[in-house]
Amino acid sequence: MRLQKVLANHGLGSRRTIESWIKTGKVQVNGKDAIIGQKISPQDKIKVDGKIVSLEDNVAKLPRVLMYHKPEGEICSRVTENGKKSVFESLPLVDGRWVMVGRLDVNTAGLLLFTNQGELAHRLMHPRFEVLRQYAVRVYGTVSDEALSNMRKGIELSTGISRFKEISRKPSSDGRNQWFTVSLSQGKYREVRELFASQNYTVSRLIRIKYGHLTLPRELKKGKWLELSAAQILDLQK
Repeated sequence: MRLQKVLANHGLGSRRTIESWIKTGKVQVNGKDAIIGQKISPQDKIKVDGKIVSLEDNVAKLPRVLMYHKPEGEICSRVTENGKKSVFESLPLVDGRWVMVGRLDVNTAGLLLFTNQGELAHRLMHPRFEVLRQYAVRVYGTVSDEALSNMRKGIELSTGISRFKEISRKPSSDGRNQWFTVSLSQGKYREVRELFASQNYTVSRLIRIKYGHLTLPRELKKGKWLELSAAQILDLQK
């Protein structure tokens, strides 16, 4: 296997991050500076920043995956900021190996994934794989059918063309607020909020309820986490 893929699978970081380490001489194989794309075997001795990395049986091991119910007000960062709590403070075994999958902004709640395998994180987040994210959205005011049609067709935002793959109004929506279920496959920063804002509507509450085929369990309370089973992880890898 290629060096950067093996190290990513080992949970040391994304392939792009590891490639940057290789370029700057932080990675050695058998005492020599590594090169990008270098093929390695289990017998090779690898060091990252001078520390030996054991790859024994790494390929056969399943990654670990945590599902976290993020509350509003927590930030997707390893450090606190302006008194706001970091999501990492609520997780077990917090160290450099955990990779966050699809961050949420401070005012968004819901399903957040963490894994110790960089390659899995890359596949779950990269737009090329089109992994669907589903949200429950509360919007102030009555959203017109024309606005819904526009958001399905696509809107030019600061980050390019964005659109909802699916958008449906919840039957129980009435009064000043309406609830919708929306799905998209890229998850750009504040994309859901900006799509509604393009039609002059304000999102008053946003909850991610699904990532890929994983659904936020009703019994998983805000600020709590659970670890996926081996069967769930194998399904996720598919």
